[in-house]
Amino acid sequence: MLPIVSEENAAAVFSQIFKDIPAWRKKMIHYIKDENPEINTAIIEAANHTDLDPKAVALGAYMTYLLIEIAMKETDAIMNFSE
Repeated sequence: MLPIVSEENAAAVFSQIFKDIPAWRKKMIHYIKDENPEINTAIIEAANHTDLDPKAVALGAYMTYLLIEIAMKETDAIMNFSE
């Protein structure tokens, strides 16, 4: 089951992305290439095998990856919280 992405986290990610979309996408390419190269390869393959704009497809995939990653970290922090 995927974690729930909060509106606050989504808004924060969107504000990062929309400041400079090409720069953010390039940053995410390098980040995911280091964190999970198989996912990066899958994103690039999917983007290149579509009739849609490959950069837009990759942007959506990178955005989704980051939102899920943030939500997972937040969920883990809540689950591991102790007083």
